[in-house]
Amino acid sequence: MIPVYRAADVERAVSPHEAYDAVRHAFMAYARGEWAMPPKVYVTNYPAGDFRAMPAIGGGHALLKWVTSFPGNPARGLPTVTGLVVLSDADDGRLLAVLDAAAVTALRTAAAGVLAADTLCRPEASSYAVVGCGVNGAEAVRMLIAHGARPIVWDVDEARRRFVADQLGAQVAASAAEALACEVVLTVTPGSEVLYPTGSLEPGQHVSLMGADGPGKAEVALEELGRAHLFCDDWEQAGSKGIGEVGLAAAAGVITRQDVTELGQVLIGEADGRRSAGDITLFDSSGLAIQDLAIAKLAYSKRDELELQTIRL
Repeated sequence: MIPVYRAADVERAVSPHEAYDAVRHAFMAYARGEWAMPPKVYVTNYPAGDFRAMPAIGGGHALLKWVTSFPGNPARGLPTVTGLVVLSDADDGRLLAVLDAAAVTALRTAAAGVLAADTLCRPEASSYAVVGCGVNGAEAVRMLIAHGARPIVWDVDEARRRFVADQLGAQVAASAAEALACEVVLTVTPGSEVLYPTGSLEPGQHVSLMGADGPGKAEVALEELGRAHLFCDDWEQAGSKGIGEVGLAAAAGVITRQDVTELGQVLIGEADGRRSAGDITLFDSSGLAIQDLAIAKLAYSKRDELELQTIRL
């Protein structure tokens, strides 16, 4: 019998602190060559949205995530992200578990954004914001609060930003400008509109750009990348495949591979992070299957503690 993890099961199995530690381990294992992951494959139906196939292997397990991103769905009363994560035994190929992809994605996205912020922001930074209060943004707020930060939140939808603030104990920003001016910002929007126009980033600021996870999306003007110290989750996926800000900037000739550092290399001590107090640091997240693998492995390890539905194939 194969256990099935609904969204609530994933949330019960994996706490914010556990997700953070698991994703950190995944970044480091990937940077050391212990885990492997080809770039995600996009099957597009633009402008409606896209489907993504994301495989990874490491730590005795293999994973495939089949997931969607349809930004217009909330207006239809439908979720932006849906799909399944399939976890298998890497040694004999047995199917071990099926998990809700949206819940896994929210946890690993929040963990990656907060991990990058912790790694790259100024040690004395004290003001935090999350811009975008959808499912992934709300999880980012929860992750920050679990780590002792008290972020302000902003979303173009007033009801959504107030709901997230009330539910999680955050404060609603007075304006988008107030949120975007914080010392540490996590942007978790659909990536269809630029939040930081040319010249808007402040010295010493860190921004984890979590929303522009597909071709043509960007949350910051490409000209701003020339002013910043750039980091990404994986160059092969983000940079060479044209995903998000780093990919767009590379395709436009604004930056080259030498301008971008992978976060995992910083975590294992093979690359520098922030260079000075005035350094502007940007982390471009394209979303990695190794992050999903980390969450799925952890959830699977808790299977005997949960009352899970099962299926027989």
